[in-house]
Amino acid sequence: MEYVEFMTNEDGDDLIVSFALSWGDPGEVRSLILQRTPKYEFLIDESERGVHFSDEAYWEEEDWLLSIEFGREVVRLETQFHDYVLNVSEIERREWKQAKRVLKKMNFDRAFTLRFT
Repeated sequence: MEYVEFMTNEDGDDLIVSFALSWGDPGEVRSLILQRTPKYEFLIDESERGVHFSDEAYWEEEDWLLSIEFGREVVRLETQFHDYVLNVSEIERREWKQAKRVLKKMNFDRAFTLRFT
């Protein structure tokens, strides 16, 4: 299980939920980013629509979110190439609630499995 230092969320043209994981030296973080831009998806091929996933440790991979189980203590992510178990117990409730709202917007077409626990 990886510890999440903090989260950031955006709810504009780009929908973003980002997890900053403890990594390496104290204060150093690695980013896991979920991003979707529904406003412009009609311009791209259907096979490229959905939530793009990036992990700072694997920048060269183009990866897509398959499922997320979003709990108050633990978040489980499954992508095409990786699985993650994240400890979000120290994340402020406000940030957690905002991420929940953004995830619901990202999944307007049920492009991935979304479960809240």
